[in-house]
Amino acid sequence: MTITAIRPTALVVEDDDIQRSMVTFLLEECEMKVIACDSAEAATAVLKEAGGDLSLIYADVHLGGDMSGLELARLARQRYPDVHVVVASGDLSTQLPPGAAFMLKPWRPLDLMREAERSRQPQL
Repeated sequence: MTITAIRPTALVVEDDDIQRSMVTFLLEECEMKVIACDSAEAATAVLKEAGGDLSLIYADVHLGGDMSGLELARLARQRYPDVHVVVASGDLSTQLPPGAAFMLKPWRPLDLMREAERSRQPQL
C-alpha cells in the first residue's frame, strides 16, 4: 500500500513576472503546490474555486488591475479565516487585515519559507 502525502496549496499573487517565479519556486521547494496569478481579479476566481483548500496566500500590495493585494487579503480573510495570508510591500505604512502577516520588500527567501511553515500550523 502506498500512502501519498497531500501537499498544501499556496496562491501567489504578484504582477512582477520575476518575483512571481521566485516566490513560486521557493514555495515549491517547501513542498507546496502553487497556483500563481498576476492580478487580484484572477486570484478571486481561484478563491471561488479552491479557497477552502488553500493553506497560504501570498499577495503583493501593488498589483495591476483595479483591486489591490490588500483588498484581496481582506476578502480572503473574511471568506477563509483559517488561511494564512502574507502581504508583501516596500511600504511600511500598509494597513493589514486582522490575522495577516507582513513581509517588507526586499525580503529574504528564508522569511518566505518560514511563512510557508507557519501556514502548516493549526490556527489558534
